[in-house]
Amino acid sequence: MTDLYAEGLDRNPANFVALTPLSFIERSAAVYPDYPAVVHGAIHRTWAQTYARSRQLASALAQRGLGVGDTVAVMLPNIPAMVEAHFGVPMSGAVLNTLNTRLDTQTLAFMLNHGEAKAVLVDREFAAVIRPALAMVERPILVIDVDDPEYHGAGARVGEIEYEDFIAAGDPEFAWLRPADEWQAICLNYTSGTTGNPKGVVYHHRGAYTNAISNVLEWDMPKHAVYLWTLPMFHCNGWCFPWTVAARAGVNVCLRKVDAATIFDLIRREQVSHYCAAPIVHNLLVNAPAPLKEGIAHRVHAMVAGAAPPAAMIEGMEGLGFELTHVYGLTETYGPAAVCASHGDWSQLEIGERARLNSRQGVRYHLQDAVCVRDPDTMEVVPSDGETMGEIMFRGNIAMKGYLKNPTATQEAFAGGWFHTGDLAVCYPDGYLKIKDRSKDIIISGGENISSIEVEDVMYRHPAVLAVAVVAKPDERWGETPCAFVELKDGAQVTAQDLIDHCKLHLAGFKVPRAIEFCELPKTSTGKIQKFELRKLAASIPAKDA
Repeated sequence: MTDLYAEGLDRNPANFVALTPLSFIERSAAVYPDYPAVVHGAIHRTWAQTYARSRQLASALAQRGLGVGDTVAVMLPNIPAMVEAHFGVPMSGAVLNTLNTRLDTQTLAFMLNHGEAKAVLVDREFAAVIRPALAMVERPILVIDVDDPEYHGAGARVGEIEYEDFIAAGDPEFAWLRPADEWQAICLNYTSGTTGNPKGVVYHHRGAYTNAISNVLEWDMPKHAVYLWTLPMFHCNGWCFPWTVAARAGVNVCLRKVDAATIFDLIRREQVSHYCAAPIVHNLLVNAPAPLKEGIAHRVHAMVAGAAPPAAMIEGMEGLGFELTHVYGLTETYGPAAVCASHGDWSQLEIGERARLNSRQGVRYHLQDAVCVRDPDTMEVVPSDGETMGEIMFRGNIAMKGYLKNPTATQEAFAGGWFHTGDLAVCYPDGYLKIKDRSKDIIISGGENISSIEVEDVMYRHPAVLAVAVVAKPDERWGETPCAFVELKDGAQVTAQDLIDHCKLHLAGFKVPRAIEFCELPKTSTGKIQKFELRKLAASIPAKDA
């Protein structure tokens, strides 16, 4: 049968253009050339200036022979050069690889070699760790130093040219390369690599474009929003927010280092309207000294991912006048690809019920095709009963191309036509998902499954608890029992027995931690608690009756 609407109606340059987030900065520079784009200390740049500088970077890279299929790594904090790299590098056709600035030399060397980086931009602060990594690189690499005028610490240059001198040779009118295909790679991001070498997650232009727009839609983000960079841009390309801010002709308020006093000062001075952060940063702000919080009269929109926001965090955010949005995703989904979309009537509920509803991972992002909970063996969708556990799976444009040079892992991740997250969850009757645990974090005690997240949720309700992580501890009788590592709020005093008694009020006996240790929790650079480190510690802790 002939398709009436196919014959003679072909795709052509007039009716089809590959989607790319690079188009956002082009439009903002044309429509709002004199509007502020970047604020960093004494640096104030407009969208016209930022676009021109990004084109200069692209041009300078092209002059050095870099183009489609080449990798350009960056070892930078949240500074203007990092914003420009998110446009200038892919404008040259190259792929941007943002390196985690808190990684060790060996891991950095692996990434530079595995990704075959041909150039790297390096901030002086990281000279000591990057220099020996560069010595391990197996091919010639162009090293470009970035001197941030806001950095006054130690660190020598390690490259052959400084960033400002490098882009000065570039053309601000450079005819940048639009992707021939929106499937073309735009970025390379490495997973944390807690076991073995990290995997290289490849993003495409289409995914970056659609997730950037989804960020706008989920937040109802207005034109000229003022966005504070509390979230590292090296983490999932800042959840695609460099491109989101450009789409709204907003303001990038840069931040080298997370510090409560600096954050509150910038929120006041720059009238920051939006920021994203891991739970640890939100907790830092909630528990900051009262004088730091004074003088903020405008509405601030905050986005949190990672651990579900406990009641204390939600109350604390409301006390600040901050509106909290809970999102969920992974490196493989460009950062957030699901959101706990709130309903107006939730605000009328008591705090415990609001916390329960807001702790869920929620529903798909606007431009993600689907998210659901399935049995990973049968691929059947689990019942929406809030009880039956399965694995969260995504499908749609907001999913990676795959893992670089790792076809086996790529095929496993996409088995059955869905991206497998490894997160175990349930689905409620209203269609909202809630993580019960990572598959590796479920505690099996005497044949019973215990969700570490469920135990953590209960412990977060105790007013003395700042942060908590629950892991499995080997047990001769039960196989495994819950072990809790607790970080207390400043000045708080509580005993292990106090916390055990608290848990007994809300949990079945077999779910109550048998051991509780007080310590500063080990965390990744993005604020995620490193449970693999805690499992090692738990194995050496004597059991305690509960």
